[in-house]
Amino acid sequence: MRNTLYTHGHASTVFTLATDLDGTFLGGSDADRAALYSWIQAHRDQIELIFVTGRDPAFISALCAAGHVPAPSYVIGDVGTTIGQFREGALCPIERLEAPIKRVWAGMAEPVRTRLAGIRGLWMQPTPFRHRLSYQYDDRFNPESLHVLDGMEVDILISHGCFVDILPKGISKGPSLLRLLAELKLSRDQVLVAGDTLNDLSMFQTGLHGAVVGGAEVELLDATSDLPRALHCRRHGAGGILEAIAAHGLFPNVPEVFSA
Repeated sequence: MRNTLYTHGHASTVFTLATDLDGTFLGGSDADRAALYSWIQAHRDQIELIFVTGRDPAFISALCAAGHVPAPSYVIGDVGTTIGQFREGALCPIERLEAPIKRVWAGMAEPVRTRLAGIRGLWMQPTPFRHRLSYQYDDRFNPESLHVLDGMEVDILISHGCFVDILPKGISKGPSLLRLLAELKLSRDQVLVAGDTLNDLSMFQTGLHGAVVGGAEVELLDATSDLPRALHCRRHGAGGILEAIAAHGLFPNVPEVFSA
């Protein structure tokens, strides 16, 4: 029996955009963002919008409440550890899809905090955590110090040159997105993933059509250089998304991008 949360009509979906936020969907010129957002709204009966982000549910609710971006139908948040439907301005976790994540993370938070406490140049981010822990670091931080987590069932993700995410082992943006797409019975051939930092790498490793937007981290560019569907876009942010939709032939009549 299908989860009653899934009220959005998928029969008419032609194209699915699964996009990171910072530097990607929220990046690029004002003109390119306006073009992308208005195009999505004009074709919303045919386009499924999924935010795939490191941001937490409260941030996403506030972002959409401001009215500057189209609201998603679904959200994969907290670097892949939250999966939910977005409705009436709030993210509603989908328990069935989150259950494996919760099982892997159970009992891990406190031991991780304890082992990382006192590491020079590393401090916890001031944000709520559900099934992950996230830190920031400065130039005093030595990545070798993370070996204190050896033997624990966690994955370590370093990105942006300043963030460390501690995730349940095997959980990240890409695997969570594939589970959601399968649940919604959305065609993988009509999906574009978009991102700009190393915490987006697992999305491109799914083999889905990809937009590595302009200005992406060098580490992400290097890691995706041999992935045939991961287009390295010239345009930044929203402009890169539009560029990739057109280049991959995923939807007709994509608007022209305006920024270099």
